[in-house]
Amino acid sequence: MSASTTREERFAHGLEVLKKVDGEAGQRVVDSLADINPELGQQVVAWAFGEIYDRPGLAPRDRQLVTLGMLTALGGCEAQLDVHVNAALNVGLTPEQITEALLHSAVYCGMPKALNATFAAKKVFAERGLLPLGQRPAQESPATSA
Repeated sequence: MSASTTREERFAHGLEVLKKVDGEAGQRVVDSLADINPELGQQVVAWAFGEIYDRPGLAPRDRQLVTLGMLTALGGCEAQLDVHVNAALNVGLTPEQITEALLHSAVYCGMPKALNATFAAKKVFAERGLLPLGQRPAQESPATSA
């Protein structure tokens, strides 16, 4: 977006990006700020999503992997992990890829933070009917399908 766009245009653009990435979960976060800090909601939409998330340097799935890793490293971000696990699924990451990223985070963030992040992911997977992971049928590769 150019510097000449209006505040309303930046918000509208950010809202489009937010809906593509976070869906309803992101909108709930913004709505929950309306009575306490609507300006923070404005900045989440216009700046974080309209400016940063929409940059071309990383694919949306890669941005979500980075976000999951950082939220895990920070710890105490389970509510945000809930939103971003949903977002990771929305942009094409599989539950297995998400859990692998969270397993990998244990090496760098520590076991307690990786466990907390994994339990946040488990909640989202359960809500979306994606559990148990180990018993879901594997996707057939073109070479094995008839």
